[in-house]
Amino acid sequence: MKAERAIEVQDLVRKFGDFTAVDRVSFRVAQGEVFGFLGPNGAGKTTVIRILTGILPPTSGACRVLGLAVPRDARKLLDSIGCMSQKFSLYEELSVKENLRFFGTVYGISRAALPAAMDEIIQRFELARFENAQAG
Repeated sequence: MKAERAIEVQDLVRKFGDFTAVDRVSFRVAQGEVFGFLGPNGAGKTTVIRILTGILPPTSGACRVLGLAVPRDARKLLDSIGCMSQKFSLYEELSVKENLRFFGTVYGISRAALPAAMDEIIQRFELARFENAQAG
């Protein structure tokens, strides 16, 4: 796969048990190119994005983003990309602290550093009043 491509996906497959959510998807995105996913609900768009960002591993296929192999280099990739879903990004059934703990872990904050990082965020954004509330 060539480095001048921002994204290159070859025969990407993602299964959840017997259900195939993504079935042999292939595409390339050049650096500087604007690219989007269009399709009906359930077409696999969000699943592909989760794979591209390293949040969800593929069942099979090859995937590179910014020259990094996904999922192998997912931790490095998170330092270079940002992704915000159209849908509200917090898990409504989790408290504010539980959401911070979950996303801190996803983004590679060590178990030892996580409490201090959470406290800093809670103070900086004045979230203490929401500590026992659900995100929704």
